[in-house]
Amino acid sequence: MFGDYGYTEEGKLGKPYNWRILKRLAHYALPYRKTIASGLLLSILIALFDLTVPYLTKIVIDRYIVASWHRIDLDRPGDRACRELKERYGHMLETDGSQAGYYISNLNMKQIDPVDLHLLRSRGILSADRFYRIGPGVETEGIPERALHEMIEMTDGASLIPYSALDGLPEKDVLKIRDGDINGVMVIALVFFFLILLSLGAGYGEYYLLEFTGQRMMQDIRLGLFDTMQSQAVRFFDRHPVGRLVTRATNDIENLNEMFKSVFVTVFKDLFILVGILVVLLALNWRLALICFVLLPIIFCLTLIFSSMAREAFRELRATVAKINAFLQERIRGMQVIQLFVREKFQMDAFSRINHENYLAGIKQIRVFALFMPAMELFSSLTVAFLIWHGGGKVIQDELTLGTLVAFIGYIQMFFKPIRDISEKYNIMQLAMASSERIFEFMDAREIIPAPASPKAPSNVKGHLVFDKVSFAYEKGRPVLHNISFDIKPGETAAIVGATGSGKTTVVSLVERFYDPDEGSVILDGVDLREWSNESLRDAVSLCMQDVFIFAGRLADNIALGREGVTADAVREAAETANALPFIERLPNGFEEELGEGGASLSTGERQLLSFARALASDPRLLILDEATSSVDPETERLIQEAISRMAAKRTTLIVAHRLSTIRNADRILVMHHGRIREQGTHTELMALGGIYFRLNRLA
Repeated sequence: MFGDYGYTEEGKLGKPYNWRILKRLAHYALPYRKTIASGLLLSILIALFDLTVPYLTKIVIDRYIVASWHRIDLDRPGDRACRELKERYGHMLETDGSQAGYYISNLNMKQIDPVDLHLLRSRGILSADRFYRIGPGVETEGIPERALHEMIEMTDGASLIPYSALDGLPEKDVLKIRDGDINGVMVIALVFFFLILLSLGAGYGEYYLLEFTGQRMMQDIRLGLFDTMQSQAVRFFDRHPVGRLVTRATNDIENLNEMFKSVFVTVFKDLFILVGILVVLLALNWRLALICFVLLPIIFCLTLIFSSMAREAFRELRATVAKINAFLQERIRGMQVIQLFVREKFQMDAFSRINHENYLAGIKQIRVFALFMPAMELFSSLTVAFLIWHGGGKVIQDELTLGTLVAFIGYIQMFFKPIRDISEKYNIMQLAMASSERIFEFMDAREIIPAPASPKAPSNVKGHLVFDKVSFAYEKGRPVLHNISFDIKPGETAAIVGATGSGKTTVVSLVERFYDPDEGSVILDGVDLREWSNESLRDAVSLCMQDVFIFAGRLADNIALGREGVTADAVREAAETANALPFIERLPNGFEEELGEGGASLSTGERQLLSFARALASDPRLLILDEATSSVDPETERLIQEAISRMAAKRTTLIVAHRLSTIRNADRILVMHHGRIREQGTHTELMALGGIYFRLNRLA
């Protein structure tokens, strides 16, 4: 585990770390709070549209399709029950023209207490006959005489016709009578169509805003992560493989984006829909809603079990994917070795085993989802079946309207979808939180070379380099350099030689300030390197390494590297000085030649000459060549030696070499052994000494 809280070996994040990660994410989301708020509002609007659809269906069915009225006889002299019922439900009743009959709509009947409703039916107070209401002001011309004869005039100008009177009427007559209902259905249909258009527009706006915000946030985090990586000391990159860093800046950040757009907003909308459904169901019929809610604990437990099983399966799958990635990366890079020793079958068997583990982990995840999804569908179907059985009976008994039952079924079916979505998004959230932890762990890393409080930038750099009692260790307790001191004068050409592991490259790293010495000082032109500004130091000192890195892109860009002040003329002059100009001019496009990754189209010697030109492009006062000629052919070595000879008079040159023949003309040679300078002098002086340098020459 990283620290007290974090990502454990089991892959589970501690709660305190969860909150720390969420706070960090909130920091990046803060500049886009208005956009996020707009997206959330649109999500709520879409959820409201979804919640409206079943209710519109209820309105269409109850008010227009199966609208009906029933007669209630509450004028029974001396009947106390009738008097109490009339006082309780009188506001729901309408009377006919004679003021002797009371009528109640099917919509109001569902508001009557079931006990009272049973009393009304058992005593014959509520008739079983159903009436159709014609609104006031509706023309009755053209309605058949038989239907008009049975019409009941109401005090508000409306009319009631028994449904039995409509039986057998021609379709055109029925349509004329129910013209108001048809118009009502059309109005609801238009409202529904309008809501669809609004939902479409809101959906587009929501998706665009959230994707836009997510991409901007990921862009900010990726820039911040890359900036953090660039500011780290070389020691940081010694501990972290390139593949891991690339994964942090690509896959892990994309996981964050997936959580934002697929989890954060979706879960918010799903929770809003769930709460909305519960509220609407209670408002429609709280008794039936409470009966349906009995299944909620079972669904909740099932979801928790699924989340636990899915998390475990997903963790195993991610682990096997990581194994495959690591295996492929290593084998592809070492393909020449595999083919050289004919180990294809052995590697194939090893990959087959890892691939089979990945297959088994994938099958385990599929089994979990294959169990959960049908289980949720089963509960959904059982709930709908129960509603049809129980609610259908209530509809038959006029205790529930048909529209309410249909709306209940629609809401229950809608209810299970957010639960499935939330369960599925749980794994994405776990992966994203783990990715967030890894990202912020890197962003919190502070393995940096400290910048001076008041950086110095000498204006006239001469290249006077001094090591004053310098000691250094990459790992505490295992020193590489021991109390080293030497002085290289401006314009002097010095060379460092020694066996492998003697500390030559470490000296170069300290001069470039990739590391700071543990003891002593490295001084350039009288100023400790720790007091130099980084930009001034890089302008004054250039390094040409043995392992040349070529960026994909224009050849000229590989020399200039985007440095200010390095013009096209400076690039050409550096290439000419480095003896790289002849091979560059032989290329089809010269300095405009597009190089592939690693400069694969160039030979080793050409890449080395290009690196040499890169080091000279800024006209440094101190030029360091770290084994710069160890991997080139004699002809290229001759070209480099000529360039070094031309430039040595203008600048201080420090050469680290294995080929002792290349540094015989150096003004001074430092001989290192086990992290100490054992000998120094010219080639002639050291050969006469007969010590370490003499033995190295005999072995060369």
